[in-house]
Amino acid sequence: MSTKVPKSNRTDTLSDEHLTTAEICAELKVSRSTFYYWRQTGKAPQCFILPNGEVRIARAELKAWIDARREVA
Repeated sequence: MSTKVPKSNRTDTLSDEHLTTAEICAELKVSRSTFYYWRQTGKAPQCFILPNGEVRIARAELKAWIDARREVA
């Protein structure tokens, strides 16, 4: 007999999350103007725009962006 794991308990739930600009700025501890400057200069993580004009970033995309910027000691 198989047991199903509820979606709320799955480990990939966070990777499916889409973050707002405010959440990204808080997590990275940068101002909104810095984040938008990064977007303007192509340095920000890949974003997508909702029909209402709001910016979202997939948590998995943010993680990959951060991992790509880690310095090797």
